[in-house]
Amino acid sequence: MARKWMMATALVLAMSAGSGQAAVPGNIAAALSDKARPAEEVARDASRKPGEVLALGEVKTGGKVVDLVMGGGYFTRILSAAVGPKGQVVGYQPTEFIQFQASYGENQKKVAEAYANVTPLTATFGAMDLPDGMDLVLTVQNYHDLHLKPFPADTAKKVNAEIFKSLKPGGIYLVIDHTALAGSGLEAADKIHRIDPAIVRQEVEAAGFKLESESAMLAETTDPKTGNVFAPAIRGKTDQFIMKFRKPK
Repeated sequence: MARKWMMATALVLAMSAGSGQAAVPGNIAAALSDKARPAEEVARDASRKPGEVLALGEVKTGGKVVDLVMGGGYFTRILSAAVGPKGQVVGYQPTEFIQFQASYGENQKKVAEAYANVTPLTATFGAMDLPDGMDLVLTVQNYHDLHLKPFPADTAKKVNAEIFKSLKPGGIYLVIDHTALAGSGLEAADKIHRIDPAIVRQEVEAAGFKLESESAMLAETTDPKTGNVFAPAIRGKTDQFIMKFRKPK
């Protein structure tokens, strides 16, 4: 078993080096090789680059992390294995999403039952109360949802404030989302499920965070950034931005 783990780790590290991305730490490489992961999720790794993403998020063994709007649990499963049995993963699923589509709640329950270190959390965006002292809050392709028309105008402000409170000093807030055209405003969030990165930076920094870095590892130059991300022709091929914010120490 140890030999297989070392071989899987070496393979992922070699792939990372060859792609020009930061090397993937051993705990994350092992998590990607976890046989409990659904095959359909493993098949998406090439485009989603979870190893490099979680390396950017500095996910360590024993870490305490939040998967904010966990969806089907793609990143929740990887995070669970990466932090190990002494770590903690909070899988947050907003009540609004569960009310809209029951599968969100079903997926959350399924993942929490399968992984002992995953704590399910369900609340509305406005009432969300995350544990304190967390190392990382990760949100993937969902920041724009904070600006959907059914939600109060101050939803993003409240969520960012709660995340700031939850993270320990020096903690990381990693935001990944579909890119909208610069200057497109908030209308893109509701209409085509994208957001201008400049809006994200302004809102997150207003909560007290400092932008540490940006990554183009999920960039897609052929995406005109004007189409709905769920359109069959573009789904899974969108241009995505990554912003790494840190809570000051």
